[in-house]
Amino acid sequence: MSPITFTLAQTAQPDWQQAALASDLAVILVGRTGDDASALQLPDGLPQALASQITTQLAQRDFEGKSGEILPLGQPTGSAFRELLAVGLGTTDKLTAGQVQQLGQQLGKSLTPRQGQAHVLIGNLPQAMQAPFVLALLNSGYQFNDFKSKKSPPKLASVQLYGASAVPLDFLQAVHEGQSLARNLGNMPPNLCHPEYMAETAQQLAQTYPDQLSVDVLGMEQMVELGMNAFLAVAKGSERPGRLITLNYRGAGDDSAPVVLVGKGITFDTGGISIKPAAGMDEMKFDMSGAASVLGVMQALCRAKLPINVVGALACAENMPSGHASRPGDIVTTMDGKTVEILNTDAEGRLVLCDTLTYIRRFNPAVVVDVATLTGACVVALGKVVSGLFTPDNELAQELIDAGLQSHDRVWRMPVLEDYQELLDSPFADMGNIGGPTAGSVTAACFLARFTEGLRWAHLDIAGTANLSGPNKGSTGRPVPLLMQFLHNRLQPENQPN
Repeated sequence: MSPITFTLAQTAQPDWQQAALASDLAVILVGRTGDDASALQLPDGLPQALASQITTQLAQRDFEGKSGEILPLGQPTGSAFRELLAVGLGTTDKLTAGQVQQLGQQLGKSLTPRQGQAHVLIGNLPQAMQAPFVLALLNSGYQFNDFKSKKSPPKLASVQLYGASAVPLDFLQAVHEGQSLARNLGNMPPNLCHPEYMAETAQQLAQTYPDQLSVDVLGMEQMVELGMNAFLAVAKGSERPGRLITLNYRGAGDDSAPVVLVGKGITFDTGGISIKPAAGMDEMKFDMSGAASVLGVMQALCRAKLPINVVGALACAENMPSGHASRPGDIVTTMDGKTVEILNTDAEGRLVLCDTLTYIRRFNPAVVVDVATLTGACVVALGKVVSGLFTPDNELAQELIDAGLQSHDRVWRMPVLEDYQELLDSPFADMGNIGGPTAGSVTAACFLARFTEGLRWAHLDIAGTANLSGPNKGSTGRPVPLLMQFLHNRLQPENQPN
């Protein structure tokens, strides 16, 4: 979780300096009113003497106000602050949410090693950009060093924001904590984060919020009784038993139909008998990121106390090769009676999800959104910038697109057309579990669509956005911000958080 504590100051800006202690830092965002670097824009409300002093120093030190430019200015004359930082905002009227998020990350990483408290003025940041900036600042403090023998805790005690009275900081704090939980789960090693661990984490969450959340866990025997043979075809290859975990959040206080979020939770994916190449297989621990993000949303809901009913379903299994594993050519009967020829055991996510999509019908959902690191084809199509969105429901698609733009956790709509369904045809069963070498992310979505008849349903393929690779390898916690914004937007105006 974040090592930095954030509080929102509602104090009038003239009191900014009066709140300072000798150990505190002052941070001001310095924008540009155009491409001319000489046209720098300081926050409104600074004392005239301080503003003049800052302007002189910036000119003397060739500060251009470029986005992310950070310049220590020492201790201002006559100020209680021990140090002042000027942070370049860039051209104010051309700012994008992506630039603002990057700025928040840069500032947070600059502040974390310092001592004391930071007082940050963000009043000259356009109001629409303040929430992405604050969430990025919160996320910048995230660390996952549980397995490091030497830990270097950050020194900064807290950050106090000024000029952000319109920002729902409690809501953003909840989103950040949920996103951090998702990241922690994704970053855990797969020998420790297995289906039982996911169930234990859900149960601990319910113990923390007993008045808001209840949890039910199905084991393998119960899934046998329910006829969840597609799910079991994946889970039976591992010594770690599969778990279907449902979390019921009754925030609305009534019996209104819930939003159901379904997360793919393959805690490690070897590919099964259709085994993956060794290179990069360590990143297959992130194949449970859909379930991790759903669990993160459930925590964020409890923290934010949103008045909405939501069910989270985590389809957790480990995909391993063994004498019990499914083979290519096996045929299984799903919970809803359809038969599937397993042509590739590495297309396992859709097998656990299809039975879970049938199971969650008992909750009579208003809408269903499943979240899965489902296909490498989606990474090829969209990279790591946006998640793939698949739904035949235009209205639901627009809700998710809008929420993605607001939270800067964006999606891009992909087709779920009937024309692709024939690619799933099998001569021996109702369908195969893969659709051939083309349109891999689309045929995966079309497979899931066969189990959502009569439901308002959307599928998010987060294979590209759930984690980073290379030197920055780790979970991103996406799409927790998107899903929380989506749920927030579904509230009646009078129920929305301030």
